[in-house]
Amino acid sequence: METTRQNKIARLIQKDLSNIFQAQTRQTRNLLVSVSVVRISPDLSVAKAYLSIFPSEKAQEVLKNINDHASEIRYELGTLERHQLRIIPELKFFLDDSLDYVDNIDKLLNQ
Repeated sequence: METTRQNKIARLIQKDLSNIFQAQTRQTRNLLVSVSVVRISPDLSVAKAYLSIFPSEKAQEVLKNINDHASEIRYELGTLERHQLRIIPELKFFLDDSLDYVDNIDKLLNQ
């Protein structure tokens, strides 16, 4: 069960990560990265961000690139949240494939 503080910090991180990814993907055409959910550990030291990447064919490649640059993203996040958080949590990124799963179920039902 997540506490109120965990929920507030998770929403703050989700909003700021979305802004960071939106600024970075403006330069590349035909790529959309959205932050679906952020879960934060009880000690507020680790944040797991679930990303939805479109088109899904490039998802693994983009996710690997994001994980390779996680420290730079954490630095950018720190500059945005330096007045709200004392310690910026370590970021871990995962692929949120729930939209692909829903699409696959929908295709199976329509057959």
